[in-house]
Amino acid sequence: MSATALRLTIRQWAEEDRPSNKLRNLGVQSLTDAELLAILIGSGTTQHSAVDIANHTLAKFDRDLCKLGKADYHELKDVEGVGTYTACKIMAAIELGRRRQSAHAGIAPDLSSATAIYRYMLPKMQDLKTEEAHVILMNQDRKLIKSVRISQGGITETSVDVRILIKQAVLCNATIIAFCHNHPSGSIRPSKADDDLTRSIKSACDLMRIHFQDHVIVTDEAYYSYHEQGKL
Repeated sequence: MSATALRLTIRQWAEEDRPSNKLRNLGVQSLTDAELLAILIGSGTTQHSAVDIANHTLAKFDRDLCKLGKADYHELKDVEGVGTYTACKIMAAIELGRRRQSAHAGIAPDLSSATAIYRYMLPKMQDLKTEEAHVILMNQDRKLIKSVRISQGGITETSVDVRILIKQAVLCNATIIAFCHNHPSGSIRPSKADDDLTRSIKSACDLMRIHFQDHVIVTDEAYYSYHEQGKL
């Protein structure tokens, strides 16, 4: 008899070993990464159980959830047993987790420091493969009004129109702003273009009597703050 014929589907497992039953009986924390992913996958194929497919998916990304979080639709679809609907479910679950990180239960966060800005922006930027630029709009108490993505670019740069940035501040009656962009490369070292843009934003803010608090460069592991470095 072949190995395929001997393979048990999850429905043939002992009830206490099935991921969904483990979750109900022992709590979600008791499940392995593969078992959690298997619940999203749902049913397997004739060759592989949902847990098998989950393990194949994790293996593709070196069993690193951070790498899985950066996966796009096509990368997930490349995994044997992962169809269109399953890839969409996995991406939706990852996005919900990301949004939960930046949720603040209706309380406007205090963004008076570069560390606070970094912690607020990291969930929005940590998995991006291209550069994005955001303006963070604050009231006079340095409480968040909202953040707005103002540009999206390539792997090494994104184009920013300072006029759009100032327009967003004026429309929201923001008295303080911070500018934030990511470096997908992981380097926190600012480029000459970053320095030039910082000076342009500062000049525009001074003209409009808006306080330019900081320009923060975000990577997965660290940040660079123009204010903390005395360059603003």
